Amino acid sequence: MNTLIAIPSAQPGGLEAPLGAHFGHCELYTLVAVENGKVKDVNVVPNVPHQQGGCMAPVNYLAQKGVKKLIAGGMGLRPLMGFKQVGIDVYFGGQAQTVGEALNAVLEGKLPQFSQEHTCGGGGNPPI
Repeated sequence: MNTLIAIPSAQPGGLEAPLGAHFGHCELYTLVAVENGKVKDVNVVPNVPHQQGGCMAPVNYLAQKGVKKLIAGGMGLRPLMGFKQVGIDVYFGGQAQTVGEALNAVLEGKLPQFSQEHTCGGGGNPPI
């Protein structure tokens, strides 16, 4: 079964690109289709402007693309709750420097699920 994983990325995107620091403010997303733990396809899509729907615009955009997992270095509480509502599992990218590193870490089960303690103050509450 294919799983589509989204990773906020800096230009130019792809597996070698630097990880985007904050999901909502990244330039683009690298979308990686994974089947049985192997990369099947890699695509790069631009982020959507925050103005159209605030923090939920990128959440809904990625859900419409069929994303099932997201790896992020930072996000506010509102989008984290939004991802839960649309059925996208979010993982904390932590120390990963590149999209490929973050992808390998999640495939190896080394990334924690993103929780409220990982959130930044953008959506209301500061990190604990």
